[in-house]
Amino acid sequence: MKIRAFGLILLTIVLALSLSACGCFQQSMKGETAPPPAAETAKIAPPAAKEAIVVAPPAPTPVAAVAPAVAVVELNNAHFDFDKYDIRPGDAEILKKDYGWFTANTGRVKVEGYCDERGTVEYNMVLGQKRADATKSFMTTMGVDGNRLETISYGKERPMDPGHNEEAWAKNRRAHFTPIE
Repeated sequence: MKIRAFGLILLTIVLALSLSACGCFQQSMKGETAPPPAAETAKIAPPAAKEAIVVAPPAPTPVAAVAPAVAVVELNNAHFDFDKYDIRPGDAEILKKDYGWFTANTGRVKVEGYCDERGTVEYNMVLGQKRADATKSFMTTMGVDGNRLETISYGKERPMDPGHNEEAWAKNRRAHFTPIE
């Protein structure tokens, strides 16, 4: 009987220790750190006050030295149907108008693919990339040099409209052009 009671107490102690260690393990897996013990916290002294440093304002820059502003890209977004990445006829017309910008300018442009909030992060990253690639392919078919276009997918991570309805989702399913500096 005494051996059984001793075994039960020992089992309880081992279980309590393993559960407490498990909590610390979970914190470290999340990147969290345990708070310092109260004794260590009391030893930390506040930072010493530093003398103020007086800095003279910068000299005005001559007008001739100012760099020219980056040209603003005035390109329209192409939008997509739910769970699709093909260019719709109406959006093909928008991209044809955008082609005029490419013939008048020599800048490089990033084609960003976006999705609405529905679906997993992984699925939407792939779908956003397919939308960006489809837009790039359409523009290269029109005659834009493919070396001027770079694609990237943001999936559902950067919505244009934060709403949770069809109107917002339709705005978020897009390919967007951003200048590359």
